[in-house]
Amino acid sequence: MRQTNALFRFVVTLSIFLALPAAAQTADADARGAKGWLKKIQQSAQQLNYSGTFVYQQGSEMRTSRITHVQDAKGELEKLEILDGQPREYIRRGDEVVCYVPEARTLVIEKRVANDAFPAILAAEEDDLAQYYHIRGGEPGRVAGREAQAILLEPKDKLRYGYKLWADKASGLLLRAQTLNDKGDTVEQIAFTQISIGDADRSRVKPSFQNTEGWKVENTLMSQVSLSGWTVKTLPPGFRKVREVKRLVSDVTAGGQPVRREVSQIVFSDGLAAISVFIEPGSQSRTEGSMQQGAVNIVGKRQGDYWLTIVGEVPPAAIRQVANSIEFKSR
Repeated sequence: MRQTNALFRFVVTLSIFLALPAAAQTADADARGAKGWLKKIQQSAQQLNYSGTFVYQQGSEMRTSRITHVQDAKGELEKLEILDGQPREYIRRGDEVVCYVPEARTLVIEKRVANDAFPAILAAEEDDLAQYYHIRGGEPGRVAGREAQAILLEPKDKLRYGYKLWADKASGLLLRAQTLNDKGDTVEQIAFTQISIGDADRSRVKPSFQNTEGWKVENTLMSQVSLSGWTVKTLPPGFRKVREVKRLVSDVTAGGQPVRREVSQIVFSDGLAAISVFIEPGSQSRTEGSMQQGAVNIVGKRQGDYWLTIVGEVPPAAIRQVANSIEFKSR
């Protein structure tokens, strides 16, 4: 009997030993496949022609937009229409964006500094993301009437959200993205409800407001600057500084008079989520505090002679960590 038991234990141990490499190989293959989908998602968003309507849900708020994207010899040309509330249209050629504000008869011209807007939401290589997220394939499904493959990005710490992405099986285009908290609940999502891929009508990229004679033109002046006096001592792992800019922001006073003020911005990113620190003179009367809207957390605080607004697509603990570790050293 002892010999039988010993033989049984040996067989079980050997089976487990042999199964472990196979399981590891399966997990590695799944991760490689999921990373391949992430690469397709970003390439497809920038290289394909497509037109569709998508819904963005942030907390209790929802917004519907329509996007048309075409690629030609000059690069990317895109039109984004906001379909809820006051009409807005954004026409982008490369990095230049023109915003049409019809009720104010105004054109706002600015430069786009990052390629991380839906459906091109990834700003890092998939291997870099894998340092801070467990990346694996999810179940297949259907989004906007198209066959899709789910990809899961599960955070390796409590200082970032998780994500569930659905890519179109035929083209790789991102069809839906959900932001998940540590309980697995959806705190924010964006998804196409209708999409046509490969045959976008170029006429849809033209602005709806053809006659803009007499409209005011505002250039959102933005310049690269060095804000080396400002440092964040305790960033969440994987977040690094990606840009430092200074811009003029237009406001309207209670009396209806336009006012422009200078705001500096430092942006940190892990390639998927971003945290921004906005810095401006603290002369205005403001109340310190924090708020959350969907996946976005915001902290406003006074620091010396400055007012800081910290905005991030990260959990509250991460935004507090950043806000509490900001230092300024004058030269």
